[in-house]
Amino acid sequence: MVNQYSDRAHPRTLCLFDVDGTLSLARQTITPEFHALLAKLRTQCVIGVVGGSDLKKVREQLQIGSKDFTSEFDYVFAENGLTAFKDGTQLDSQSFIGWLGEEKYKKLARFCLRYISELELPVMRGTFIEFRNGMINVSPIGRNASIDERIAFEQYDKTHNIRSTFVSALKAQFPDYGLTYSIGGQISFDVFPCGWDKTYALRNVCLPGFSVEASKTASDLGWDAIHFFGDKTYKGGNDNEIFEDPRTEGHTVTNPQDTMAQLKALFDLA
Repeated sequence: MVNQYSDRAHPRTLCLFDVDGTLSLARQTITPEFHALLAKLRTQCVIGVVGGSDLKKVREQLQIGSKDFTSEFDYVFAENGLTAFKDGTQLDSQSFIGWLGEEKYKKLARFCLRYISELELPVMRGTFIEFRNGMINVSPIGRNASIDERIAFEQYDKTHNIRSTFVSALKAQFPDYGLTYSIGGQISFDVFPCGWDKTYALRNVCLPGFSVEASKTASDLGWDAIHFFGDKTYKGGNDNEIFEDPRTEGHTVTNPQDTMAQLKALFDLA
């Protein structure tokens, strides 16, 4: 079978990346230096991005210049893979509201808003629930917070456990909804159907002639290795499931500079 990525030095090696804290600082744009390094990496192996945010936000962080960023990665997965591109072509997407139903969603949204209204926080901004195609994103402080306010809230949350306590309340309130709650970034957490975590993206990296059903290793999907790089790889973090998946080799990073250093060492990149 002819490998469509035969121009790469390692055509059966796939590198997948989280966005916030991995390819760029949270809600900031990738640096030109890292952008150039990814172009070099793409001559070595196949590359893809697996972001929790919607496509618009992922584009804002990864696109430099007029060339659409979906053509600079072999795979692009937004909303954990619910919105997907392969070789620049969009694949079928899934709908959170279609899966959950309007009535259940309204109960969930009302509970979140009521809970947030009773929180005591240093500051509160706007957009506390962001509705996305494959999930909702809940932010106690509000997604309109500035970068400085985001940093301050992240530190406050480490001490007061605002997000983790909120998640525990949701699990207790909606035990039969079949939802996963995943803390990511600095100010929010994602809510999505069980199984719609970042491992969902692996359904679309299966090479022709192989089957994703009952796949247990990278070779079952047609790859020699699938590397995943992320900063929220701990239990409850939004990179945890794909990091621990037996089909991937997980790499924990602390920031974009650390990601670059690990890539240079792993692939002998200058």
